[in-house]
Amino acid sequence: MSNTTQPLILGVSGASGLIYAVRAVKYLLAADYQIELVASKSTYMVWQAEQNIRMPSEPKAQEQFWRNQAEVPTLGQLHCHPWSDVGAGIASGSFKTLGMIIMPCSMSTVAKLAVGLSSDLLERAADVQIKESRKLVIVPRETPFSLIHLRNLTTLAETGVRVVPAIPAWYHNPQSIEDLVDFVIARAFDQLDIDCIPLKRWQGHI
Repeated sequence: MSNTTQPLILGVSGASGLIYAVRAVKYLLAADYQIELVASKSTYMVWQAEQNIRMPSEPKAQEQFWRNQAEVPTLGQLHCHPWSDVGAGIASGSFKTLGMIIMPCSMSTVAKLAVGLSSDLLERAADVQIKESRKLVIVPRETPFSLIHLRNLTTLAETGVRVVPAIPAWYHNPQSIEDLVDFVIARAFDQLDIDCIPLKRWQGHI
């Protein structure tokens, strides 16, 4: 039995930091969520640059690819979409979801969403979340932010988009890179009321 009757859309754009997406898939599948995943065209190049790995484009092969990377072979439900398939279900407002997370989110994606452009399925799916007043969470991975970046992020925040920069904390006593990554993912999941990551949360002063 799935954790929920409605899927979560996970968008992966061409920003550095694919570990965020991999760890997100890992936790969501382990918690038996349904994931509708769409990776932008640039993501293929980032996989090659960061890991020297070729991500397959065929949906079934890509599903297995993400499961292998996340080390979750059977749990949950994962459906991958080609970046160019703007006729997919997630491109329609009639497709019910828990919301959408774009992680990591490039500044190019932020800019297009801020002005209402949607040139691929990832951007269209996000635009749908905005127009339907559904939950959209973006995890920008860029530094420093230029004034243009900040204005675009402000525009999205003003429409109700939740902005969770990839900025970890240290109060939970991280022992590894994965601990730092998981903190960011957990805070992004919090915006959708998803709690499936064992996170040492701040309890106040002892």
